[in-house]
Amino acid sequence: MLKTLKRVFSYARPYIRYFVLTILFALLGVSLSLAVPVFIGKAVDLCVGKGDVDFEGLKTIVIELAVMVSASALFQWLMSLCTNKLAFLTVRDLRTDIFNKLERVPLRYIDLHTKGELTSRVINDIEVISDGLLQGFTQFFSGVITIIGTLIFMLTINVRIAIVVVLMTPLSFIAASRITKASHDSYIKQSKLRGEMVGIAEEMAGNQKLVKAFVYGGHAQERFAEINTAYGKIGTKATFFSSMTNPVTRFVNGLIYAAVGFLGAMGVIGKIAFVGKMTVGSLSSFLAYSNQYTKPFNEISGVFAELQNAVASAQRVFDVLDEEEVSDDSAKETLSDCTGELTFENVCFSYVSGKSLIENFSLDVKCGERVAIVGPTGCGKSTIINLLLRFYDIDSGRITVSGSDISDITRDSLRSCFGMVLQETWVFTGTVAENIAFGLPNATREQIITAAKAVHAHGFIKRLPNGYDTVISESSGLSQGQKQLICIARVMLMDPPMLILDEATSSIDLRTEHRIQRAFAKLMQGKTSFIIAHRLSTIKSSDVILVMNSGHIIEQGTHADLMARGGFYAKLYNSQFAA
Repeated sequence: MLKTLKRVFSYARPYIRYFVLTILFALLGVSLSLAVPVFIGKAVDLCVGKGDVDFEGLKTIVIELAVMVSASALFQWLMSLCTNKLAFLTVRDLRTDIFNKLERVPLRYIDLHTKGELTSRVINDIEVISDGLLQGFTQFFSGVITIIGTLIFMLTINVRIAIVVVLMTPLSFIAASRITKASHDSYIKQSKLRGEMVGIAEEMAGNQKLVKAFVYGGHAQERFAEINTAYGKIGTKATFFSSMTNPVTRFVNGLIYAAVGFLGAMGVIGKIAFVGKMTVGSLSSFLAYSNQYTKPFNEISGVFAELQNAVASAQRVFDVLDEEEVSDDSAKETLSDCTGELTFENVCFSYVSGKSLIENFSLDVKCGERVAIVGPTGCGKSTIINLLLRFYDIDSGRITVSGSDISDITRDSLRSCFGMVLQETWVFTGTVAENIAFGLPNATREQIITAAKAVHAHGFIKRLPNGYDTVISESSGLSQGQKQLICIARVMLMDPPMLILDEATSSIDLRTEHRIQRAFAKLMQGKTSFIIAHRLSTIKSSDVILVMNSGHIIEQGTHADLMARGGFYAKLYNSQFAA
């Protein structure tokens, strides 16, 4: 816990000036507020006697009190301002770090965690850190100053009663520490379940068409209800323990206040010599200080409860920040001249250790060749692309591009040689022009329009409300086919030396597909191209067709050659036209 706290506050170190100002304003504000009971006590002594009220003296005291209270409020406001600056700047850096971290972790880590869980860590958990740790810390600090200040003032009024108050104080700490310890584990479990709940909510909300089409709504409700029930139970348990802290400490503080009132009253009437002589005004001041002295313990106990939740959230954030990153390859050579030649030499790979997928895979691709990869689902077609672009690193073997081992060149220079269109479409929130220019941000409007026309997207784009300046997103109402046309236009605009088309026309009607195939044929001239397709009719013109099964190339040749053999490919091709 201390290690986590230390790490959180290390993010606040660049903003130490706000921390110093927070301490300064807290000292000034609390000091002025602590002086108020002294003047109240003096005012009481000026009006205790029957018919003996010093109005002039009271007037002076009231003016002084007004000035002190106003100044104290001002300093408290300035302290809150600095606190918020410190908190929000700190969590801004923390959120930036975790977002950048997600850009550097291996894709394997992203694949193994739901988007909802990662989103929860970036947003929800960091908000909890801001509220529970950073802002709670300043509340804790001002509380400590109040306790020390009130204790000093009480000692100046009556040492013996002040000692009694101090001796009873550990009762609050003991009660709060026992309860805090009991709630710690509950808050950790609550934080974990919160991430799971956000994950399933995002999955179901983002795929409502499929949920309703497969009548999965009832099952989804059951899954959510199960997690929600567990979250409710553990949350109730955590809240129960944390909510006990305040009433228990208030009860102890009530005992302290009663003891002070009794002993002080005995001192005023002179019944207990141990207490010493006190005036009514000094007793009033002491009771006010006693109340101020015990109040911060209630606030601090509340901070401890929030602290448990914040530490649990901080640990989830740091778990991401501590993940292994993709190795830095900035010192490696840059692939400046990509000729399009490519080889796989005895490549082996598996997503799960001990469960092999690609075994001894070898392939030699010449510059400008059009290579189609076909095979049943799960045979390793898309995995080949993942390895080629180093989304995953191979277990053994060697892959070369233009004679250079891809492990010896930077990932950026390697990936800049490829233009890729995936089966899954993706558009971000921005204009149509910005989406098309995603891979070439400095492209002119004329270049963007030319790329859109090449893939027959210009027509529907012009019919949008603002044409190429229309802001779109995943939920903007575009059809799946229109989104895919925009994705294809991105590659057209980049004009890379090598192409990867992974089911690139799967969401487009047959008429548009024929047009795009002609556009692709023009684009692929002189370029090395990899085409992954399930509709085998779209790859008949490929220079070479690789037929894969269980991670191995089992057949290789042109469409005519493979059909003449009557092997696996021929059966796969004919099965698409079977009745």
